[in-house]
Amino acid sequence: MTAALVRNPAEIDEAVGVLARQRSSALLVAPDPFTVVHRGAIIRAAEQHRVPAVYSYRQHVQDGALMSYGADTIDIFRRSASYVDRILKGVKPADLPAQAPVKFEMAINLKTAKALGLDVPPTLLALADEVIE
Repeated sequence: MTAALVRNPAEIDEAVGVLARQRSSALLVAPDPFTVVHRGAIIRAAEQHRVPAVYSYRQHVQDGALMSYGADTIDIFRRSASYVDRILKGVKPADLPAQAPVKFEMAINLKTAKALGLDVPPTLLALADEVIE
Protein backbone atom coordinates (compact mmCIF):
# COMPACT_ATOMS: atom_id res chain seq x y z
CA MET A 1 0.00 0.00 0.00
CA THR A 2 1.22 3.46 -0.91
CA ALA A 3 -0.03 6.71 0.60
CA ALA A 4 -0.08 9.77 -1.62
CA LEU A 5 0.12 12.94 0.39
CA VAL A 6 -1.55 15.50 -1.82
CA ARG A 7 -1.47 19.06 -0.54
CA ASN A 8 -3.01 20.99 -3.42
CA PRO A 9 -5.15 20.37 -6.50
CA ALA A 10 -2.16 20.49 -8.84
CA GLU A 11 -0.73 17.34 -7.20
CA ILE A 12 -3.87 15.22 -7.69
CA ASP A 13 -3.28 14.19 -11.31
CA GLU A 14 0.39 13.48 -10.66
CA ALA A 15 -0.37 11.28 -7.64
CA VAL A 16 -3.03 9.28 -9.49
CA GLY A 17 -0.68 8.93 -12.48
CA VAL A 18 2.02 7.45 -10.25
CA LEU A 19 -0.51 5.02 -8.84
CA ALA A 20 -1.63 4.04 -12.33
CA ARG A 21 1.89 2.96 -13.24
CA GLN A 22 1.95 0.47 -10.37
CA ARG A 23 0.64 -3.02 -11.07
CA SER A 24 -2.70 -4.05 -9.56
CA SER A 25 -3.42 -0.49 -8.49
CA ALA A 26 -6.57 0.92 -6.97
CA LEU A 27 -7.28 4.15 -5.17
CA LEU A 28 -8.95 4.48 -1.77
CA VAL A 29 -9.98 8.10 -1.27
CA ALA A 30 -9.95 9.14 2.38
CA PRO A 31 -12.99 11.01 3.70
CA ASP A 32 -11.67 14.46 4.53
CA PRO A 33 -12.48 18.06 3.56
CA PHE A 34 -9.76 18.20 0.88
CA THR A 35 -11.08 15.15 -0.98
CA VAL A 36 -14.67 16.37 -0.72
CA VAL A 37 -13.83 19.81 -2.11
CA HIS A 38 -11.63 18.40 -4.88
CA ARG A 39 -13.67 15.28 -5.66
CA GLY A 40 -14.21 16.38 -9.27
CA ALA A 41 -10.47 16.55 -9.94
CA ILE A 42 -9.90 13.20 -8.21
CA ILE A 43 -12.71 11.53 -10.17
CA ARG A 44 -11.37 12.94 -13.47
CA ALA A 45 -7.80 11.84 -12.71
CA ALA A 46 -8.94 8.33 -11.76
CA GLU A 47 -10.94 8.04 -14.98
CA GLN A 48 -8.16 9.52 -17.15
CA HIS A 49 -5.53 7.16 -15.71
CA ARG A 50 -8.01 4.23 -15.59
CA VAL A 51 -7.56 3.66 -11.86
CA PRO A 52 -10.49 2.06 -10.01
CA ALA A 53 -11.30 4.21 -6.98
CA VAL A 54 -13.45 3.71 -3.88
CA TYR A 55 -14.78 6.70 -1.98
CA SER A 56 -16.53 7.10 1.37
CA TYR A 57 -19.56 9.09 0.24
CA ARG A 58 -22.39 8.10 -2.10
CA GLN A 59 -22.47 11.64 -3.49
CA HIS A 60 -19.10 10.99 -5.16
CA VAL A 61 -20.61 8.11 -7.16
CA GLN A 62 -23.45 10.39 -8.23
CA ASP A 63 -20.70 12.74 -9.52
CA GLY A 64 -19.13 9.95 -11.61
CA ALA A 65 -16.91 8.01 -9.20
CA LEU A 66 -16.79 4.23 -9.54
CA MET A 67 -17.85 3.09 -6.08
CA SER A 68 -18.43 4.20 -2.51
CA TYR A 69 -18.78 2.47 0.81
CA GLY A 70 -19.19 4.43 3.99
CA ALA A 71 -21.40 5.70 6.73
CA ASP A 72 -24.86 6.90 5.74
CA THR A 73 -24.47 10.64 6.30
CA ILE A 74 -28.23 11.27 6.29
CA ASP A 75 -28.63 8.77 9.13
CA ILE A 76 -25.84 10.47 11.09
CA PHE A 77 -27.53 13.86 10.80
CA ARG A 78 -30.91 12.36 11.68
CA ARG A 79 -29.49 10.78 14.84
CA SER A 80 -27.72 14.03 15.73
CA ALA A 81 -31.09 15.73 16.17
CA SER A 82 -31.69 13.80 19.41
CA TYR A 83 -28.39 15.11 20.76
CA VAL A 84 -29.32 18.67 19.90
CA ASP A 85 -32.65 18.15 21.64
CA ARG A 86 -30.95 16.82 24.78
CA ILE A 87 -28.43 19.68 24.84
CA LEU A 88 -31.22 22.25 24.48
CA LYS A 89 -32.95 20.60 27.43
CA GLY A 90 -29.86 21.14 29.60
CA VAL A 91 -27.69 18.03 29.22
CA LYS A 92 -24.00 18.90 29.09
CA PRO A 93 -22.44 17.84 25.77
CA ALA A 94 -19.54 16.24 27.69
CA ASP A 95 -22.06 13.94 29.39
CA LEU A 96 -23.32 12.52 26.09
CA PRO A 97 -21.61 9.37 24.83
CA ALA A 98 -19.82 9.42 21.50
CA GLN A 99 -21.74 7.63 18.79
CA ALA A 100 -20.34 5.56 15.98
CA PRO A 101 -22.13 5.19 12.65
CA VAL A 102 -24.58 2.30 12.64
CA LYS A 103 -25.81 2.42 9.05
CA PHE A 104 -23.50 2.05 6.06
CA GLU A 105 -24.23 2.26 2.36
CA MET A 106 -22.63 1.17 -0.90
CA ALA A 107 -23.13 2.75 -4.32
CA ILE A 108 -21.78 1.66 -7.69
CA ASN A 109 -21.64 3.58 -10.96
CA LEU A 110 -21.89 1.08 -13.84
CA LYS A 111 -21.16 3.75 -16.47
CA THR A 112 -17.82 4.44 -14.80
CA ALA A 113 -17.14 0.71 -14.43
CA LYS A 114 -17.71 0.26 -18.16
CA ALA A 115 -15.41 3.20 -18.98
CA LEU A 116 -12.69 1.53 -16.88
CA GLY A 117 -13.27 -1.84 -18.56
CA LEU A 118 -14.49 -3.46 -15.34
CA ASP A 119 -17.19 -6.08 -14.94
CA VAL A 120 -19.00 -5.71 -11.63
CA PRO A 121 -20.06 -9.12 -10.28
CA PRO A 122 -23.83 -9.56 -9.88
CA THR A 123 -23.34 -10.49 -6.23
CA LEU A 124 -21.74 -7.09 -5.57
CA LEU A 125 -24.51 -5.30 -7.45
CA ALA A 126 -27.08 -7.14 -5.31
CA LEU A 127 -25.42 -5.79 -2.15
CA ALA A 128 -25.37 -2.18 -3.36
CA ASP A 129 -27.83 0.31 -1.92
CA GLU A 130 -27.67 2.32 -5.15
CA VAL A 131 -26.62 1.36 -8.68
CA ILE A 132 -26.22 4.14 -11.22
CA GLU A 133 -26.52 2.99 -14.83
